Amino acid sequence: MNVYFVGIGGIGMSAIARYFLHEGCKVGGYDRTPSPLTSELENEGAAIHYEDSVAMIGEEWLDKENTLVVYTPAIPADHTELCYFRENGFEVVKRSEVLGHLTRGKRTTAIAGTHGKTTTTTLTAWITLRATGGGSAFLGGISKNVGSNLVLGAGDRMAVEADEFDRSFLRLSPTVAVVTSTDADHLDIYGTHEEMKRAFGQFVERIVEGGVLIEHLGLNIDHGNKTITTYTYDLTDPAADFHTLGLEPVGDGTFRFDVVCPDRTIKGCHLGVGGQINVENAVAAIAALWAGGDFDEDKLREALEEFSGVKRRFECYLRTPRQVYIDDYAHHPRELSAAIGSIRGMFPGRHLTVAFQPHLYTRTRDFAEEFSRALSMADSVVLLPIYPARELPIEGVTSEMLGANITTPWRLVAKSELAATLGAMTTDVVVTFGAGDIDRECMAVCEVLSAKA
Repeated sequence: MNVYFVGIGGIGMSAIARYFLHEGCKVGGYDRTPSPLTSELENEGAAIHYEDSVAMIGEEWLDKENTLVVYTPAIPADHTELCYFRENGFEVVKRSEVLGHLTRGKRTTAIAGTHGKTTTTTLTAWITLRATGGGSAFLGGISKNVGSNLVLGAGDRMAVEADEFDRSFLRLSPTVAVVTSTDADHLDIYGTHEEMKRAFGQFVERIVEGGVLIEHLGLNIDHGNKTITTYTYDLTDPAADFHTLGLEPVGDGTFRFDVVCPDRTIKGCHLGVGGQINVENAVAAIAALWAGGDFDEDKLREALEEFSGVKRRFECYLRTPRQVYIDDYAHHPRELSAAIGSIRGMFPGRHLTVAFQPHLYTRTRDFAEEFSRALSMADSVVLLPIYPARELPIEGVTSEMLGANITTPWRLVAKSELAATLGAMTTDVVVTFGAGDIDRECMAVCEVLSAKA
């Protein structure tokens, strides 16, 4: 079979492309711009081009009898190649439909939530692999432990990131579902927060009969699935079925802790990456592992200690007594405030400079006040212009909207000026945030900060 991806460079799309390459299929596709992900796919055998042109599509993928076309909802409906495939009778499916098909018949753990799901999914995949000796996963980020967003392991356990955008997660039928958060987001899709929460309820209703829901304490997701068992988790609240005891910092930003489960306490855990927010994600992942069946506790402890994180999630580029530089994918105000709070806890009393690239005009407009409050937790702020992704500009919606209500010193710079700006500032702990292309500047930022260190 030949598989063609319209938008192959997306993090979710590229994982599925990797799967089909592994299965021996001929894989090709289009993306708007080259990236490290597309380069890796090309090295693995995918044929990729970067111009929206039917003439660029190879002959193998113009055979409609033997070609499956997969697209992401981020691709506009008038995309030339996508329209060609639809108008000429090809089988054209969304990424979420393919993911639903690939997980069918598996003991699938699906991790959903408006923030925290990528790290929690990656943790679940890693500790499942180490503590059970098997398990596969489709991830929404690059696991630093396996160097990929695809994990292929023995057995029928499967971990997947369940994306609420465009209601994609309603294609899944998990055995275990984890919901980390249901904060308002994607209001361009859902219209209201209540409608978005209804979609999470519909996701829970898709858990198979006799399955398990693990939700963050306090979510109380409204659903009609009467056949499942529900558990809660939290960082430290003893009211939750899964929580930590004896949480204590080690001194390098990481923590030691015990994890209370309904039938046992797993003692002597140490997570290999820093931040309390990641410890809470680990509690959720342990709950998912527990709900999935037997596992080796000693190997679980080893897996937690060995966990090295996800690229662009609390990714530390530089750490010296004089300069620290971390990059993070946070793009929602709740994510920003949680991440900044964790960083404050890791580096108490130190000056914190945050550089933020807002993602989407609609998200910036809908949460402008919340973004400003979160960014005001820093000592100084550098704003970049809004990254539009799939959207056209909205009149009056700019990064200056956020700056107007930030209570700490701030400035607006072009992305190309970010490294030089930070190099000229007095800096101590620096964090770059955003889900756009701010990560393209990470090496340049690291270079100028290293010079000061």
